[in-house]
Amino acid sequence: MGESAIEFVEFPKLARLARDIIVTEKIDGTNAQVMITEAGEILAVSRRGWIPAESNNFGFAAWVEQNRDELLKLGPGRHYGEWWGAGIQRRYGLDHKRFSLFNVARWEGCPPRPFCCDVVPVLYAGPFDTAAIDDCLKRLEADGSRAAPGFMKPEGVVVFHIAGNVGFKRTIEKDSQPKSMA
Repeated sequence: MGESAIEFVEFPKLARLARDIIVTEKIDGTNAQVMITEAGEILAVSRRGWIPAESNNFGFAAWVEQNRDELLKLGPGRHYGEWWGAGIQRRYGLDHKRFSLFNVARWEGCPPRPFCCDVVPVLYAGPFDTAAIDDCLKRLEADGSRAAPGFMKPEGVVVFHIAGNVGFKRTIEKDSQPKSMA
């Protein structure tokens, strides 16, 4: 086993913790994605893969097809979000479903997002601060969901560390338990 048979892999650079974060409301629905190819093909995707028309992922594939022209305004790429509302997880007291995009930095200003899409609510943006994250959770617990005003059982928050390009979640209930035990 000589040196040429083994590929060298450099240890990855580490992001500094004391950098900016974005804290958004964690919506309890089903993870979804709209994928648009350079050729303008549009696909509905779940966490587990392409959504075949017969499974539909709570109507997401049908919704993507119905909103095809508007969704093409997202542009080529993978557009991740949460498909949530009526009939999915917490339901949020809604009589319809919504698709909320995760990439809040992209949709803050231009270009305007498609009318059929929401964006997850930003609760805090600034330097990494555990007290700010705790405050976001306390405000959600006391005031209810920002994504669905009046709904008093929001799930929690997602903390996106910009420099590390990684997200973390904190839930209001049972945060210390693995999801499989909750």
